[in-house]
Amino acid sequence: MPTRSMNGALDRDADEPLWQQLARRLRSEIDDGVLRPDQALPSESELIDRYGVSRTVVREALGELVRGGLIYKVRARGSFVSPQRPELKFVGAVTGSSDDLAPTGRHISTRVLDFSTGEADEREAEHLKIDVGDPVVRLRRLRSVDETPWLLVQTVLPAERFPTLSPTQLENASLYALLRRRFGVEPSGADRWISAVIPDRADAELLELAPGKPVLAIESVAWDADGVPFELYHALHRSEESRFYVGIR
Repeated sequence: MPTRSMNGALDRDADEPLWQQLARRLRSEIDDGVLRPDQALPSESELIDRYGVSRTVVREALGELVRGGLIYKVRARGSFVSPQRPELKFVGAVTGSSDDLAPTGRHISTRVLDFSTGEADEREAEHLKIDVGDPVVRLRRLRSVDETPWLLVQTVLPAERFPTLSPTQLENASLYALLRRRFGVEPSGADRWISAVIPDRADAELLELAPGKPVLAIESVAWDADGVPFELYHALHRSEESRFYVGIR
């Protein structure tokens, strides 16, 4: 059983390579809270002296922790513990992003940037299984977590199905919760496509991102218990502070 102290020799007679032992030792310190988010790890030289291993062993161990998202490196400064990122499930589930964030205890706010009605174009009609020219509601929102912009989402809904939908109902509110409560829509499934993109200047400013910084683009079509599509959306997600969980059974 691994020791909880960072001091102490590694087992040179074990089948487990030294770099894996060191990675496990450091991972234990992070999991136990001995090393806190954004705290600097000991330098490579300190780890070499402390454990009596080579620089190659240390770098292999640190590289494993970087690949696992547990630490990050800053050029000329060293290695630091990565901030904890909540695991979000809405990409692989029928929950909305607001419902998924609620149990994390973080402060969630939603601002409606635009709300309009119009006629469905070919792409919207195809995904929502309606006719081209049928009325649709187009909704653009910015969701923030702990005052930091987090998700910019453009949503299209069939207007005939949601005739009384208004922007005031959606300010700081969950769209899915509203659709359940007011319109009796129970999301049953969705198709989602995810890709990495560079947002344009206007979207980057809304997300408070530096020009050229990538985000995750998420496109989704959701349907109800009868298999009828009710929502098409395209979202830009700042992913550096969270990670998505998709379970496959």
